[in-house]
Amino acid sequence: MNDVPLSILGGILFFLIILSAFFSSSETGMLSVNKYRLKHLAKSKHRSAIKVSELLERPDRLIGVILIGNNFVNILASAIATIIAVRIWGDTGVVIATGALTLVILIFAEVTPKTLATIHPERIAFPASWVLNILLKILYPLVVVVNMMSNGLLRIFGVHANQGNQDNISTEELRTIVNEASGLIPAAHQEMLLSILDLEKVSVEDIMIPRNEVIGIDIEDDIEEIIDQICQSRHTRMPVYSGEINKVIGILHARHAAVFLREEVPTKAALLKATVEPYFIPESTSLNTVLLNFQQGHQQMGLVVDEYGDVQGIATLEDVLEEIVGEFTPPTENEEDEIKTLDDGSFRIEGTIHIREINKTLNWHLPTDGPKTLNGLIIETLELIPEHPIGLKVGNYLIEILEIEDKVVKYAKLRLRR
Repeated sequence: MNDVPLSILGGILFFLIILSAFFSSSETGMLSVNKYRLKHLAKSKHRSAIKVSELLERPDRLIGVILIGNNFVNILASAIATIIAVRIWGDTGVVIATGALTLVILIFAEVTPKTLATIHPERIAFPASWVLNILLKILYPLVVVVNMMSNGLLRIFGVHANQGNQDNISTEELRTIVNEASGLIPAAHQEMLLSILDLEKVSVEDIMIPRNEVIGIDIEDDIEEIIDQICQSRHTRMPVYSGEINKVIGILHARHAAVFLREEVPTKAALLKATVEPYFIPESTSLNTVLLNFQQGHQQMGLVVDEYGDVQGIATLEDVLEEIVGEFTPPTENEEDEIKTLDDGSFRIEGTIHIREINKTLNWHLPTDGPKTLNGLIIETLELIPEHPIGLKVGNYLIEILEIEDKVVKYAKLRLRR
């Protein structure tokens, strides 16, 4: 080495620092690359992505080959820098070489390349994967020996390097990913994805049509009344019951009702023959389960029942899908009247409306872990059935009862307390 010109030694040192920067950036880039985008590119037959995926399947070997290369070039660079410094400054050159090389490697071979790789991991990882793959084949015996020793040490602490990387994510983590991808996903699609994730948290009780609003056919009515009701109904499916809604006999579809009405003399027996068996849903069933059951059973409407088997309301496939994509049909006059903005900025809200509907419409956060309707929330807060208009406070919301009918809050005025 003493006979080698300083210019050549300087060139070798410069090249070693570049190699050190390569290994440092490769390590950061390979470990920082987006795993889900990488899987997508690999499935799309992206050659570099496939190479990176193969290397990441055994991270112990990947890190092994990178660190072997990085340590080798750093130690060699240190030796050459020392030779250069000693030949220029004598024995004091050892200290100078140590300080100067530490600073150079820290800036040009560690911090800068690793920062660049963190910002643009794919630009670094993809081309580096080809070089690392070749080095792994060349240094494979040495890498295996190093890995055997390090993996043996890890096993002492109960860690197994061969346990593959677990990239599974929870629902909440997926929700965060969707929220963070707002610039990449259209707002409408983002809302749909978040709504799908919410189906697990929402029970059928939250979206059902309550029993007092259910329109059905009482088989005990006169046949003429039944025919008039069918002809005037705007619903495609109606429950058929005997005397009361808890005694449901079947579900009548409009298509089957048309066949029944075309008979020369429509009879109740013919009506019952046109019905199909009702489908019952426990009120605590989550919406994702309801949706799957609707799909598997080829159902489009179910009767929601409580623990005693009493009918609490009905839920349709359309109701569930509207939780994901929003309203299919324009609101009717009655539905528009459910939430009405007043001149003072407050809202007149119908008591039977679901709290979740209020929260979605007004972007509020009324509690939904208890009663499902505004009327139920008011009664639970007061711990009595109000007999006259009064005011109350629920969290940051001020509620003033406006109208009571049949022991039920018909309308209330709500506003958010500032």
